[in-house]
Amino acid sequence: MKKWLLPMFMMVVLVLAACGNSEKSEEKTGKDAGKEPSPETITYQSETGPIEVPANPERVVVLSSYVGDLMKLGVNMVGVDSWSANNSNFEEGIKDAEIVANTDIEKIIELNPDLIIGLNNIENADKLAEIAPTVLFTYGKVDYLQQHIEIGKVVNKEAEATAWVKDFKVRAADLGTKIKDKIGEDATVTVVENYEKQFYLFGDNWGRGTEILYQEMGLKMPEKVKEVALEPGYFAISQEVLGEYTGDYVILSLSKEQDSAFLNADWYNEIEAVKNGQLFEADSKVFYFNDAMTLDYQLDFFEEKFLK
Repeated sequence: MKKWLLPMFMMVVLVLAACGNSEKSEEKTGKDAGKEPSPETITYQSETGPIEVPANPERVVVLSSYVGDLMKLGVNMVGVDSWSANNSNFEEGIKDAEIVANTDIEKIIELNPDLIIGLNNIENADKLAEIAPTVLFTYGKVDYLQQHIEIGKVVNKEAEATAWVKDFKVRAADLGTKIKDKIGEDATVTVVENYEKQFYLFGDNWGRGTEILYQEMGLKMPEKVKEVALEPGYFAISQEVLGEYTGDYVILSLSKEQDSAFLNADWYNEIEAVKNGQLFEADSKVFYFNDAMTLDYQLDFFEEKFLK
């Protein structure tokens, strides 16, 4: 009798267990219907190989010029570099972030980041990698718009970054057509910045709006600037020879921290672009970079100045 009851008992237990599992499965299916499980990490193919990064980073430390890209993508930052911190266009997005450098190891540890982003020439990269997944980029290794997409990949927002790039290119090309219609196809533009009683001329890929003017809009660079600044990216000249390099239009980045006495000098005010009201002054602190936020700002600046 006992030998007969044992198999029956086991069958009852199995049936009850199956029913219980079925109910739990139905309950879970009902609650999570249509939802895909979200991975906690993703793999980003960096310059040095695959890196596991958080799928939804919430505490990012940025040690380079990518703050505006992360702001555009809606990513929270707890630590930023000093140059970005001094950019008034970034104030709202990083108001709660601490200013840090790659040497501030203890401070970065206290910030408890889940992701660190920077340039690959920084010191302490190995120590940073021990704190959180660390992705480092070589400046200029990819073009400035692809860089935004790469940042998007790192923070799992590639689709958003790609959509912004496509829209930006359309807007920039459209504005470029309007500007050339007004100033002429052959008009030249010089981009320059004053620093330590010198001027720096810029090529077509060194921030300060150069990517928009020369790459997206197709505006022309003066031949003399092209000869010295295009390949290296920038070229330093003494103040008094600025007039030899200026085109029909000039974008001049100025900083309050730099000596601007030259603005009252006779040689400066004899420059054709100055006399014709075709020199546009920009705040260098908000004009430095070529991140997504800054590019949008520069595009608005060019629309206002060229088409006013």
